[in-house]
Amino acid sequence: MKQEPIQIGQIVQSIQGRDQGRLMVIIDIIDDAYALLVDGSLRRLDKPKKKKVKHFVSTGVVSEEIRQRIISDKKMNNALIRVELERLTDNEPSENGE
Repeated sequence: MKQEPIQIGQIVQSIQGRDQGRLMVIIDIIDDAYALLVDGSLRRLDKPKKKKVKHFVSTGVVSEEIRQRIISDKKMNNALIRVELERLTDNEPSENGE
């Protein structure tokens, strides 16, 4: 099963591990197998989650705001991550009740 290419700013959902079902944002791509993910609350910018690409799936949504800030090396905080996740996934009901 081939997954679509991942990109910085993309919103993904964890399918394996303790954070299963949680929505996160890709803030860095380490290599073909790993990416760094944050959600602004449990996984903050100062300690992102290193996760295998095969352990999350794309929601098909990319936050251009987060993407542009990372690419241009602008300041970003955890509140922005939380707001963007909520704004972009507002139409979808959360499976884990958060």
